Parts: sequence; structure tokens; C-alpha cells
Amino acid sequence: MVLNNIEKLLKKFENGETTLAEEQELKAYFSGEMVAPHLERYKPMFLYFSENKKEQFTKPLALDVRAAKIKPMLNFKWFWVAALAVITLGVYYLKTVNNNDLGTYNDPEIAFSEMTKALEKISNRLNKGASTLVYLNELNKGTAKLE
Repeated sequence: MVLNNIEKLLKKFENGETTLAEEQELKAYFSGEMVAPHLERYKPMFLYFSENKKEQFTKPLALDVRAAKIKPMLNFKWFWVAALAVITLGVYYLKTVNNNDLGTYNDPEIAFSEMTKALEKISNRLNKGASTLVYLNELNKGTAKLE
């Protein structure tokens, strides 16, 4: 009967559902001499809990920052300097980039000639790519013979 109760408490303990009284019961069971053989693996854990409870922190705590000689973690003055530098560079960059020159032409004839040049470049590139498709045509002829 006791063994069944301990097994139920272990299941509750593994799920994190035990009360403090139930955990004390488990600690008392596992600190005793008569532990069931199939529950021996839990014994070191509960013995650790019992021993750990006895430990005490003995190092003196320094409550004064100057007495503990703790350096300030961050120097906020340098954050302000860095933020100011980022803002300054950002404003400078935005002024140099926004020159409103969008590449427009006032004379329609110049615009037409520039557009013709651009379209010729595109056409030449597309024709180079289409010339390699001739090999695919030969491949299709060869596979058609196999079928």
C-alpha cells in the first residue's frame, strides 16, 4: 500500500503537481533504508535535495557599490556620442542622395534616342540567349527518333 502511494506521488512529482507535504513524504521515504529496487534511481535525487537544504551561503555581501568596487556597466556618455554620430551621418547621407535627378529628358528626341539605345542592348542580350536554344532543337530531333 505504501509503495503504491509512493509511486503515485512520484508521478505527481514528475508532473510538478505535488504539495510540500507530499514532497516531504517522498524525501522521508527515500532517505530511509528500505527503498524498493525499481525506485532506487530516485534516491540520489531526493538525498541531494535533503543535503542541499542544509547548505548556507557564508560569503559577506557588499551593500555599498563603492565598497564592492563594482565598475558601472555602461557609460551612457558614449551612447550619446554614438547616437549623435549616427544621426549626423544619416542626415548627411539623405542630403547627398536626394538630388531629385531622376534621369528625365526635356527634349523628346534625345529621350527617344536614349530609349532606342537601351532597347537595342536588351535585344542583343536576348538574341544571344536565344542562339543557345538551337541545341535544344537538335536534342528534340534526337529524342523524336527514339520514340
